[in-house]
Amino acid sequence: MAGSSVEVLLSKRVQDMVLNHEEPLPPYISRHDSIDEHLVPIPPLAFPVINLTLLSSSQPEELAKLRSALSSWGCFQAIEHGIPKSFLDELRHVAKEFFQQTVEEKKKYAKGVEEFEGYGADPVPAQGQSLDWSDRLFLEVYPEHRRNPKLWPQNPLSFRQVLEDYTVKMKSLTEKVSKAMAKSLNLEENCFLDQFGERATLQARFNYYSCCQRPDLVLGLKAHADGSGYTIILQDDVEGLQVLRDNWVTVPTIPDALLILMGDQMEIMSNGIFKSPVHRVLTNSDRERISVAEIGPEAGLVDENRPRLFKHVKDYSDVHWEYYQQGKRALHVASV
Repeated sequence: MAGSSVEVLLSKRVQDMVLNHEEPLPPYISRHDSIDEHLVPIPPLAFPVINLTLLSSSQPEELAKLRSALSSWGCFQAIEHGIPKSFLDELRHVAKEFFQQTVEEKKKYAKGVEEFEGYGADPVPAQGQSLDWSDRLFLEVYPEHRRNPKLWPQNPLSFRQVLEDYTVKMKSLTEKVSKAMAKSLNLEENCFLDQFGERATLQARFNYYSCCQRPDLVLGLKAHADGSGYTIILQDDVEGLQVLRDNWVTVPTIPDALLILMGDQMEIMSNGIFKSPVHRVLTNSDRERISVAEIGPEAGLVDENRPRLFKHVKDYSDVHWEYYQQGKRALHVASV
């Protein structure tokens, strides 16, 4: 796959290709399974759902459910999280408005081929790795000194204020979830927050998965595990996100629930108790989708019954990206 041809494709954007009724070209071909192969339908009630209001009050049963969900699934649907439905609707609305603008308007916030932040696609992957059938807007939002105001869209007019409000709400939510995860393991509630310390950052990633007439050939987002602590995902009502649990399982859409998904760093810090699940996003032929992501094991989780599985590692996010570009996981670099 020649770098020059990939750069041309990235400059066109998936949305433009769809508008021009173009078929997916070879760099986007990533699927070698049928749509239903290795796909296990599950009833929505079987997917873990956690009530964050009960977690905040340290209800033992809900803490046990949380530990079970993160040990077996590595993710859960969060309900009763305290973020109003009206605000989540507004967030989805401004995201959709941004992607439905003209190409000229969106390109004001375009990223370079090798850059992360801005509007466009992910940096060019390694030789032989496929491109995702999606466009995205990736922004650093916290701490404030990491922001690049030039990349924050001015249209829609409410976008910046909505993103400011979203950042405040997500920072509060991540603190609550981090404390609850620690309590579920009988650890001091601030231990995970302390490990992240001043290096803790928040990014917002708005993904736009355009319709594709060949969902059997391409993926909106290729299979991977996140290298972060964890990711909070606001889905719309179009199913497409799947997690790998022996087989591919489609995450059910629950109105206004937030999907909280563990990354490799939480698997390391929990000494392997919490899992970082491999996940992917399918494409849809009829409807587009929108979604809005030095550590080491906690000492209290290492004993003679559960030996240390991971060593302390620095700059794991950088290592993770190097392997992700090659279609590989990086978790083994932290193994003892």
